Amino acid sequence: MNSVSTVSAPQQALAVALLQFNPIVGDLQGNARTIIDMARQAYASGARLVVTPEMALCGYPPEDLLLRPAFMAACDAATQHIAQSLSDLPDLHLVLGHPMTAGDDVRTRSWSVPRRLNAATLIRGGQLVASYAKRELPNYQVFDERRYFISGREAGLGPVVVDVLGWRVALLVCEDAWFDEPAQSAVAQGAQALVVLNASPFHAGKRVEREARMGDCARQLGLPLVYAHMTGGQDEVVFDGASFAVNAQGQVCARAPSFEVASLAVTLQPHGEVTGNLAEPLSTDAEIWAALVCGVRDYVGKNGFPGAIIGLSGGIDSALVLAIAVDALGADKVRTVMMPSPYTADISWIDAKDMADRLGVRHDEIAIAPEFEAFKTSLAPLFVGRQEDTTEENIQARIRGTLLMALSNKTGAIVLTTGNKSEMATGYCTLYGDMAGGFAVIKDLVKTTVYRLSRWRNAQAAALGQVEPIPDRIITRPPSAELRPDQKDQDSLPEYDVLDAILERYMEHDQSIDEIVAAGYPQADVDKVTRLLKINEYKRRQAPVGIRITHRSFGRDWRYPITSRFRA
Repeated sequence: MNSVSTVSAPQQALAVALLQFNPIVGDLQGNARTIIDMARQAYASGARLVVTPEMALCGYPPEDLLLRPAFMAACDAATQHIAQSLSDLPDLHLVLGHPMTAGDDVRTRSWSVPRRLNAATLIRGGQLVASYAKRELPNYQVFDERRYFISGREAGLGPVVVDVLGWRVALLVCEDAWFDEPAQSAVAQGAQALVVLNASPFHAGKRVEREARMGDCARQLGLPLVYAHMTGGQDEVVFDGASFAVNAQGQVCARAPSFEVASLAVTLQPHGEVTGNLAEPLSTDAEIWAALVCGVRDYVGKNGFPGAIIGLSGGIDSALVLAIAVDALGADKVRTVMMPSPYTADISWIDAKDMADRLGVRHDEIAIAPEFEAFKTSLAPLFVGRQEDTTEENIQARIRGTLLMALSNKTGAIVLTTGNKSEMATGYCTLYGDMAGGFAVIKDLVKTTVYRLSRWRNAQAAALGQVEPIPDRIITRPPSAELRPDQKDQDSLPEYDVLDAILERYMEHDQSIDEIVAAGYPQADVDKVTRLLKINEYKRRQAPVGIRITHRSFGRDWRYPITSRFRA
């Protein structure tokens, strides 16, 4: 990206509002109402250019809803409704993100090519003045946009540069700003500022990447850039907000808070300067915690569950899930159940109750020994001559899963599962047992991160003079599933710092077994971890959806075959 704008500067400042809000996918009426209300509030505060996030009207990602003609028709009607509802404000310029049906003049190669556009439309005076169609359609990680849209380029639609009170403003949608051509084409059309609508799913470190890229774009083109971003949770993805604006030198001059609904007021000054409030960015651990809390709050709330149930074991994973759930939902909407077996240590009972008391949640205990003995008695004639093994361990986990799901059915509350990424990767989890539930909160946290976040959350509480939510002994004692006498996780798995490092290299960075061994990891550990990863794909396919925290989670961006003999 080398071209720098040579268009003369505007003569006056432009007040902009970036609407960082939390839509619900498919709630077209509710989302439209929120957009209208926030636009009016921003206008009353002086903004004349108001920008929503990408696909703000319908929420993102709407997935195969986009394939339904009725959905597209409803989106078109809602877009017109927004325009008419703001027609009494003739100098309000609203840029709306929404899906749009391509016109009849758009030529496609075959019937199977989609005829929908990911659009940004300028609305003014009750009219749809101009629509821009996203040109760069991502098809990696969690994205699948080529399934649903044609690009503006394929549709024969060029850049859109609109006049807003004397400013020549270019419209871009998310991925377009990561490539050179869309912005350069806008500059060639006389753009004096770039407006970017975004729905960019969170992963740790993504905010820094975004700001750096947008800063480079603005600096190289010599134009200010504003970035309106979505916030909130949608199934496994979360959006972190932190909408921002950079000046023509590429410096971040305004930023909205992360993971909050906000309207960021930005003023574009002549000659490329930008002013506005600059929220402090979150630390890495604070950002991950906020993402987890957001994911739980929105999954439970948007799907109408009255609360959550957690099987509390006295171990670190369920302890962390409980702390997250209480921060997300409040203690009154969280219930814990301790289900001791004959192998449960006394300290597990004590620590589980201690934590429930610290957080003020309802806590019940249901001993599973009678059910466990009943299962063994029923199966004894069929197991004659066979030693006890993981079969009996899994029976205990499945009894617990049955009890939790019974409580869920009776109360309507959702069961939050407590398995972490290290366990999901290696199959150190039981189908229809500890995997039973509706939402996997820490599914994308490796075990070492589970410990780190637990210590971080306790430190935050201590700094505020509050009781630490997680008893220290839960953090310091060796992890165990407690399904047989004196069991420890490391009886079956490598040390977690080794296991997690191998997983990161193999799963998240696609390194080969040979490359990981060459980096200094023991051949036996690498072979074991990668073998377990591959043979347990069938379990992960049946796992509940969970919150995406890394750039590659076991979800939308992990699509490996269950049946496969590739071993490198």
